[in-house]
Amino acid sequence: MAPENDTADAATDTTVAWDRAWGQIPQGRLASAWQGTFTRRRIERIAAIAAAVGCFVLGIQAFFIALGNNAGLRPGWTVPLLTIVFGSLIIMCGACFFRATARVATGAFAVIYIVMLAIWPFATAGSVPAATPEPWPWYLINVATIAAVIAFRFPLQLAWTIATPLIYGVVRVWQGGFEPEFLLAAVFEVPYSLILGGLLMTLVTIFRRMASGVDRERARTVAAYAQAAEAQAAQEERVAVSALMHDSVLAALIAAERADGPRARSLAMSMAREALEGLADTGTPSGGIDPQSATMKALARGIQASLADLGLRLQVRVEGAEDEPKVPPAVAAALIRAATQAAANAIQHADGVGLEAIVRRPADLRPDPSGVGEGVSSPDTDAAEGAPHSAGHDEERLAAVEVVVSDKGPGFDVEAVPDDRLGISASILARIAAIDGEAVIDSGPHGTTVTLRWREVQR
Repeated sequence: MAPENDTADAATDTTVAWDRAWGQIPQGRLASAWQGTFTRRRIERIAAIAAAVGCFVLGIQAFFIALGNNAGLRPGWTVPLLTIVFGSLIIMCGACFFRATARVATGAFAVIYIVMLAIWPFATAGSVPAATPEPWPWYLINVATIAAVIAFRFPLQLAWTIATPLIYGVVRVWQGGFEPEFLLAAVFEVPYSLILGGLLMTLVTIFRRMASGVDRERARTVAAYAQAAEAQAAQEERVAVSALMHDSVLAALIAAERADGPRARSLAMSMAREALEGLADTGTPSGGIDPQSATMKALARGIQASLADLGLRLQVRVEGAEDEPKVPPAVAAALIRAATQAAANAIQHADGVGLEAIVRRPADLRPDPSGVGEGVSSPDTDAAEGAPHSAGHDEERLAAVEVVVSDKGPGFDVEAVPDDRLGISASILARIAAIDGEAVIDSGPHGTTVTLRWREVQR
């Protein structure tokens, strides 16, 4: 996947998140009335419809004038020229009511009008026109300029607004053989069109910039709200975890310490079991954990972000195909937190010697090594990650993931770890068990490897 595509996808995801967050804001009558009123898209649509109505009125006026006075067009030119100009004008007015066709139709008319002015001297060659009244093309000058304002970007808008009346003036004087009365008529007609066209362009530009400014402020407001909501949720989670530690874990430890008989020990074990289940089910601050369904790359990025919050910079490798099914949000969160705890244990007890982390598909579900090999990448790259799996195996369509955290420290005796060491029993084993996953810890003189597996059950 190309980097620009990832950027576009990220931008699209951010916009969707902002819209969803905006919808969570309590809406009063005033807020509901103003929400989304001055957006760039709405302004463009309003401007196009207003231009269609105004241009239609001017077009009718010019058409009836053309029927009564063809402005010196030679025989054989009148019908084709009027058909092309006024036909394209009618099409433009209708197309302005549809967002997808407005810019194309207005741009086409703006170009057709300039072409009509360019061929006008040839179409009227040999005729003896009158300096007054104004010929019918004059009534369409600002129709062409507003069409350019709707269709083109600002530099072309400015060029069309200035050039169209000037070209008309040159053609008008040329047609009149540079006689004084034609010069006088052009002096009146050209500035009038320039002023009106400039006013229309200025108004549309002002409204467009206002709409863009409102859009930017709205985006900033929603982004600030989303950040505040995330911070509040994180604080609530911290409070919930603190309460759980105080009310459940600490109470279970005290009960275990004071247990002096079978009944008391059974009660302490029950309290400890409930505390461990509570720890496994309780969320923690996001710390980079994506609340959406996660791909392998997103899972690796989440582990990196979670470790970064602990001050550890670790590049998590990804081994898998680009089209791997996504894992559910709860599974991704549990895997990220368990992997973070495994890495934290490696830092604390093995000084992080040879620490590495890998996210991949379980070995029994990986592509056949004899085929096209699967890719290996970091979560921050966008290169292809290998060949897609065969569609012939139903189980390969199911989501499955394996996270491996290993170090080359001195290791430890897994069986000798007390059950009350929450860093392993609760933060890793119980957490993975809570998502119907599997956690395997292999430790010895060669180092320690923590393997976390989860796979979707076929329904």
